[in-house]
Amino acid sequence: MNKSNGWTRQQLLVALYVYCRSPFGKLHSTNSEIVRLAGYIDRSPSALAMKCCNLASLDPRITETGRVGLKGASKADRAIWEEANRDWSLLLNESIDVIEALNATLFDSTNVAAFESPDYSVDDHFVTAKTRKGQQLFRQTVLTSYGNQCCITGLKEPKLIVASHIIPWQKDKTHRLNPHNGLALNALHDRAFDQGLITVDDDMTVRVSNKLKQQDQYTQKAIVKFHGEGLILPERFMPNPEFLQYHRENVFIAN
Repeated sequence: MNKSNGWTRQQLLVALYVYCRSPFGKLHSTNSEIVRLAGYIDRSPSALAMKCCNLASLDPRITETGRVGLKGASKADRAIWEEANRDWSLLLNESIDVIEALNATLFDSTNVAAFESPDYSVDDHFVTAKTRKGQQLFRQTVLTSYGNQCCITGLKEPKLIVASHIIPWQKDKTHRLNPHNGLALNALHDRAFDQGLITVDDDMTVRVSNKLKQQDQYTQKAIVKFHGEGLILPERFMPNPEFLQYHRENVFIAN
């Protein structure tokens, strides 16, 4: 991939991929992922890090909390960001295709533990290799956004945390990789969320189904006690309110 004064679409997609996977505080030129992929797109680590910071300056979740990226976002940066927000799944799948076309390894081997048990939440009998790669990226993006902790309990063991889909995987293909359709939940609360026993209200507090409120002592301590408690909010990619409304209306069991 030849370097020019302007960034190509392929280079921008690599930057978007890195931005999704990397915590805001690690968008710098010594980040191993940035160093590794910069060479594949014929850009310096500093240039790729700067491009990621330009994307951060367009992310409302970053700017509304007082943090800023760089202020030099180009017209092309804005265009790729707007395109992603119209269809995250499409753009992130395209970014995977670009990286594979460069013969670059998709995931840094130092982070392989984060992908040992990806959750697909899917009834499909056959999951393609590309689907698995997309889901690995979705998982990394969601967990990174939530600081690698469960957004209900604060549990920080990555092997016990799932990137849970708000609109279930099998219900809407267009949002399967959309990071705004994800919550980082421990395995127990992911299962409860998937089965409609808990949900999230518009004010980002947990609502527990009445079905659980008279259950055993363990259920009271492990799940019911979080009723009305606020979520640990993500660094980026806030849950989409429309997706949460869908979950409340179509998945959650109120009584």
